[in-house]
Amino acid sequence: MGQHSQFGLLKQHRFAPFFWTQFLGAFNDNVFKTALLTILTYNTLEWTKLDIGLLNNLIPGLFILPFVLFSATAGQLADKFEKGVMARRVKLLEIFIMLIAAYGWWNHQLWLLIAAVAGMGIHSTLFGPVKYAYLPQHLQKDELIGGNGLIEMGTFVGILAGEILGAMLVVHQPWGLQLVATGTIIVAVLGYIASLRIPYSPAPEPALPVSWNPLSETVRNIRFSKKNRPVFLSLMGNSWFWFYGAIILAQFPQYAKNYLHGDHSVFVLLLTFFSFGIGTGSLACEKLSGHKIEIGLVPFGAIGLSVFGFDLYLSSNTYMNTQIVDLWGFLQQAGAVHILADIVMIGVFGGLYIVPLFALIQTRCDPAHLSRTIAGMNILNALFMVVASLAAMLMLKQGFTIPQIFMATAMLNAVVALYIFSLVPEFLMRFIAWLLIHTVHQVRTVNAERIPAEGAGILVCNHVSYMDAIVIMACSPRPIRFVMDHQIFKIPFLSWIFRTAKAIPIAPAKEDPWLTEKSYVDIAQALHEGELVCIFPEGKLTSTGDINQFRGGVMKILERSPVPVYPMALRGLWGSFFTRDQGNPFERAFRRGPFSRLELVVGEVMQPSQVSPIVLQEKVTQLRGNWR
Repeated sequence: MGQHSQFGLLKQHRFAPFFWTQFLGAFNDNVFKTALLTILTYNTLEWTKLDIGLLNNLIPGLFILPFVLFSATAGQLADKFEKGVMARRVKLLEIFIMLIAAYGWWNHQLWLLIAAVAGMGIHSTLFGPVKYAYLPQHLQKDELIGGNGLIEMGTFVGILAGEILGAMLVVHQPWGLQLVATGTIIVAVLGYIASLRIPYSPAPEPALPVSWNPLSETVRNIRFSKKNRPVFLSLMGNSWFWFYGAIILAQFPQYAKNYLHGDHSVFVLLLTFFSFGIGTGSLACEKLSGHKIEIGLVPFGAIGLSVFGFDLYLSSNTYMNTQIVDLWGFLQQAGAVHILADIVMIGVFGGLYIVPLFALIQTRCDPAHLSRTIAGMNILNALFMVVASLAAMLMLKQGFTIPQIFMATAMLNAVVALYIFSLVPEFLMRFIAWLLIHTVHQVRTVNAERIPAEGAGILVCNHVSYMDAIVIMACSPRPIRFVMDHQIFKIPFLSWIFRTAKAIPIAPAKEDPWLTEKSYVDIAQALHEGELVCIFPEGKLTSTGDINQFRGGVMKILERSPVPVYPMALRGLWGSFFTRDQGNPFERAFRRGPFSRLELVVGEVMQPSQVSPIVLQEKVTQLRGNWR
């Protein structure tokens, strides 16, 4: 995989204009919404005689409503039209909406401003499917994690900066309303200017007939997504994150005021730390995943969301201050740092959870249906957020304190995560593999970009330990079907891992000829379907550290399926706890120490006509070198 930095994308024409278009849109949404909510909260009587509590719930609801009503249509439009054109039209709509809002600001027309809120909801609804469908068209697979991380970071920074600036500008005397009116128009124009430089992004399905019935199209999209189980459950997992986040964030205003006894600056501090955590976690995904789509980070993120959500409940109960404090006064209170650390870590693990899910959806969904799939996800997100609001209201009605709501949400997250990962064990299996190579071992890959991103192929590797397949699995950018000795399926924990990975058991023909033949049929079927298959031609673990003689199984596979062959070598594993080294295993483990180094080296591709067991053994031996 390339060792590029994700920040380099911000200098590139294929990413930077789109990033700034998205950032400015999120920023402007929140400048406008926060300014409106702030002025209504502090100067209600100058604007309306309606109940302020009603308006505070109506305005966010009107912003979310278009996601439910128009996401299905937006997804179809994003699949039908070129995405640069779509982005520019959406930005022109934003300018028009902000002009209407400016008239409302200048003339104290509340209902024009509320209509503009609904208009900005439509603007975000139309842009959502474009946003996530654009990235796979312009980024390589090993850039998707970094690109999604930057988008998520930019979105949350834009939200936070917009909320702070909106609240500050609108109360400025005597020009607060005029500053907001002019500022939002300027930002909308800047967003349009940025969109002009978005490169050409062809429509995946230009002949698509648009269905204007949102209900039937939503049902059709979700049914289509359900055919791809990992994608559908990733959509549900994504929506669950918005459920979790909506409950937590919705409590922050009252939590800051009634439990931390802080003023408005304390509430802003909580939002700042949460957004900083989301941004940090999103950006960390590229480093932790090794520039590939690593869905093993999703269970890691889910664990962190539950652990630190529960710890926020504990730290809140130890906070003893009862005096009203500002930001600096709050920071001096015992337990304040602990609370802020919990909020940051919830954000960090939220970023680790959400970014790989987006990347998985983008790469495993049918490209011609991606925008509509994202649109369906946006509808689910909106519905989950509504349910989150109802759940929080129900808990408050039942007498839950806000810290208890944090605890209940964390525990519910653990239950939901276990359920999702039990339905698609690939998430949990990849987490175990990722954990292994980031704790017990430090794995370095050499020329791993030679592993094909798509299409059938046979990976051939030396067999050193019981962990070989897990190490290779963790280093690969895509799933691999391993051909394993049937005896290993009798080892309880390893059996679960390899069955989950859809490994193909094989036995010597003398021992079980039926299983041998079935293995070759299953291998041929996997290759026919364009999958990667990995075999260990030695047929058994080395007991000396040297490479055993390669057998002829690979030739039988190539007779049925003449596909490219990729020689690989593991080096540095010999002598570890899971090898057949005759020494004391605990002494070996102690001698090697924690975080022992090992490497996976990938050789140049070989065509079927170049392959023989002798040649393959020579290639793998050369790749391994003297480091066993």
